[in-house]
Amino acid sequence: MYKHILVPLDGSTLGEEALPDAVLLAESFQGELTLLKVLVPLPDDKIHSRIGLNEAIETTTFLILGYLEDVAVCIRKHGVPVQVATVEGRPHEGIVQYVEANNVDLIVMCTRGYSGLKRWLFGSVADRVAGNTSVPVLLVRTKGEKIFNDSVLGGSDKNCLELSLIRKRRFN
Repeated sequence: MYKHILVPLDGSTLGEEALPDAVLLAESFQGELTLLKVLVPLPDDKIHSRIGLNEAIETTTFLILGYLEDVAVCIRKHGVPVQVATVEGRPHEGIVQYVEANNVDLIVMCTRGYSGLKRWLFGSVADRVAGNTSVPVLLVRTKGEKIFNDSVLGGSDKNCLELSLIRKRRFN
């Protein structure tokens, strides 16, 4: 049913809270995950040199791919196939375009749960994605839980993703 699950990440700990649900779904449906980061284009103005701008883009892309791959390594320990990807654009547009071009079956992403003035001021990437795609979107409301501890990047086997998955399996 859900063979290709997309998890858009923004690099924040709040965005990572969708990972335990995505991993459980991928395990249940024997699917694969794609971790996606949308790269917001840097302004191309006359003040900055084009060479400096290109170097900044290359460095940012390198760091983001490293982050995504570190997260993927933790997920692969659960036997779930994972790929990483980046696209350039506005976050909601980049996610929708990726979905359309890559046969995604389900999007699992976090929503911060803003309402009222905050929602009006900041908008909601999750709402925009859900409103502009025909693919089902599972929205995970953030709770402020840390999914990874600081040692994840060092390759520790005991990390918060393990604990989050255990909690979800036990109570679902």
